[in-house]
Amino acid sequence: MFVTGSSVLRGRLSTSLVLAIAVSLLALAAAARAQDTRPPPQTGAQSVILVLGDSLSAEYGLPRGAGWVQLLSDRVRSSGVDYTVVNASISGETTSGGRTRLPALLQQHRPAIVVIELGANDGLRGLPLATMRDNLVWMAQASRRAGAAVLLVGVKVPPNYGRQYSESFFQTFESVAAELKLVRVPFLLDGFAQSLESFQADRIHPNAEAQARMLDNVWPHLQPMLKSKRSAAR
Repeated sequence: MFVTGSSVLRGRLSTSLVLAIAVSLLALAAAARAQDTRPPPQTGAQSVILVLGDSLSAEYGLPRGAGWVQLLSDRVRSSGVDYTVVNASISGETTSGGRTRLPALLQQHRPAIVVIELGANDGLRGLPLATMRDNLVWMAQASRRAGAAVLLVGVKVPPNYGRQYSESFFQTFESVAAELKLVRVPFLLDGFAQSLESFQADRIHPNAEAQARMLDNVWPHLQPMLKSKRSAAR
């Protein structure tokens, strides 16, 4: 009886131990899934073009849907390429703000292309160009590490900030693009920057009529980066 009772006891202990291990493994697996907050890959989902910009891209002072980023989305949709445009631009954003927000945006959207249109507010506030440059480099490198191609959009500050600062500011975009071999839009407002009729009353933000010209400055540099549905399927 003693031997039989011990065998039963050992059997019950073995069963309890197996159940405990199984429960522990299930709990660990659930915890691991909970820690991975990334959305699962979507087979056949559209590639994302992420625009990280400031008020020049955030439709400041414009009717909703009138900005150049929305016009870009419309053009992409009609061009036979399988992309969706996500506008993550915020009015007043600096390169430091963009640098802070970018990691979460990369994780959330997993973009194929990141368009960086930042720096104007750094210049308007007279912030150190070395800091702006460091932020631009960091954002471009972070985007590449996440698997995205990068398009860097150049902007200028008014000449009343002093010739040396204004020229150095503009050249920062060129030097960053050259160093990292980035595709670059030389100047977002090229061709109408001196035309008061193309700006809102603040003389800083382009009006609705100028948005198509902004897109025309971006499109020739962005279009070669896009893959057609046919080439993407290969």
